[in-house]
Amino acid sequence: MILKRVLLVVAVLGLIFVAVPRPAHAAPVEDEGADCPISQGTVTANAKLPDPFTRIDGSRITSRSDWRCRRAEIKDQAERYVYGEKPAKPSSVTGTVSRTNITVNVSENGRSASFSAGVDLPSGTGPFPAVVVLGGFGADTAAIKAAGAAVISYDPLAVGREGTPRNNKQGAFYTLYGASSSTGILLAWAWGVSRIIDVLEQSGGSVLRADATGVTGCSRYGKGAFVTGAFDQRIALTMPIESGTGGAPIFRGVNGESGAQPLSSAYGEQPWLGDAFGSYTGNPAALPIDTHEVIGMIAPRGLFIMDNPHIDWLAARSSSVAALGGAEIYRALGASDAISYWSDVSDGTHCATRSEWRAPLQQSIQRFLRGTGSAPAVFRISSQAAGNLAEWRTWQTPTLTAGTASPPPATPPVSPSVSPPVSPPAPGGCAATVSTNQWNGGFVATVRVTAGTAAVSGWTVSVTLPSGAAVTSTWNASAAGSSGTVGFTNVAWNGALSAGGATEFGFQSTGSGSGLAPVCAAR
Repeated sequence: MILKRVLLVVAVLGLIFVAVPRPAHAAPVEDEGADCPISQGTVTANAKLPDPFTRIDGSRITSRSDWRCRRAEIKDQAERYVYGEKPAKPSSVTGTVSRTNITVNVSENGRSASFSAGVDLPSGTGPFPAVVVLGGFGADTAAIKAAGAAVISYDPLAVGREGTPRNNKQGAFYTLYGASSSTGILLAWAWGVSRIIDVLEQSGGSVLRADATGVTGCSRYGKGAFVTGAFDQRIALTMPIESGTGGAPIFRGVNGESGAQPLSSAYGEQPWLGDAFGSYTGNPAALPIDTHEVIGMIAPRGLFIMDNPHIDWLAARSSSVAALGGAEIYRALGASDAISYWSDVSDGTHCATRSEWRAPLQQSIQRFLRGTGSAPAVFRISSQAAGNLAEWRTWQTPTLTAGTASPPPATPPVSPSVSPPVSPPAPGGCAATVSTNQWNGGFVATVRVTAGTAAVSGWTVSVTLPSGAAVTSTWNASAAGSSGTVGFTNVAWNGALSAGGATEFGFQSTGSGSGLAPVCAAR
């Protein structure tokens, strides 16, 4: 009889386990690439976005499993040049989890610190997935709870205080690692969230699930949420809101974006970024990394970037470039549906709760924290702040195999082709090729126009869209029509092409982007 009862309990527990699926792509450890060998290589200035698929030694990854150690290289560069070092889990992390509170106690090398966070549970019995909300404003906590996730209210200033000089940083992180630590407070905040997850893992999961954690925050706390999700692979869903310079926007773009907060201002306003970043505020081209690769550190986990195009200071145009570049990494990893970006909002109030974001936010929580439904997989880029990835990259996205990791070759490889293969155009003519990023309900297309053996003074590319597709925005070209066969004509500065010369334009569309066959006519 006792044995039967034991077997019955085991069976019931097994059913409970099956009923609570692990969130898609969340990792069981903070850093899956901790064992990867890292070499430094030579840093060369590059005004364009670095190729995320090229290793430090110059070789290109060929399989999805290569990404684990390529991500480790990017992480090392992000620490070394941008954020400072994120230390590993301290020697002692303890704490408690209740229905209203989480306590965290950490010790390392004879130093100890503590902090806490509030818990607000949704209706139901649990255990619940949870979203860590940095700073307490700008996040739609009602929508989070309505989607079935708890809210963990985290005060990042207890871990990394603002208003302190760089040589006298304060908070729980700096109590352990020194007030003169070169690590910026964004990464200190991220370290604090990781310690909360450590305590959740120790708690047994009776209240909150440690394997179903998200993170969000707005403005400077949006910067913190972005960095937090990048540096802890246990976080299943990252949702930065209006993060501005130092958050999602590409470093190479903000200084040239009208009205955007300059890098020097973001670096000097607070010690958000690591001390080493001060050398690059006036020359971001010298950085071996940019934020599209930080987005790649999150891939293939859930990511929903929310932006505000109405406030120039927030650099939404540069943020859209980062999202489009990061989406190429998601696409290569077979996870295009795991990234969403939305800046097409009507209300310009900073950190307002927006009705446009509620549905995709709740869909993201359902998919990535509860393991049900479908991800929103949507790109809604405002025409007020639409960046053009084609202006920022010279690399193309590879087709990565699903095989085992490939070692770097013994000798440097031939540099990859800048553009997809193009059939030679007729003399005096032109040819066009297209690549697309498809999302649920829409896609972004990048079209490359190449002149033939003679120069052209202008061009028009005709693209026949599938039924139901409609162009919503265009960059670097003028569009005639929005559905059916759409003609895209050069703008003033990119019509004249020398023999063999090339340019790119792009458009965003609803519907499907499959089967596009652009036809180019020269003038």
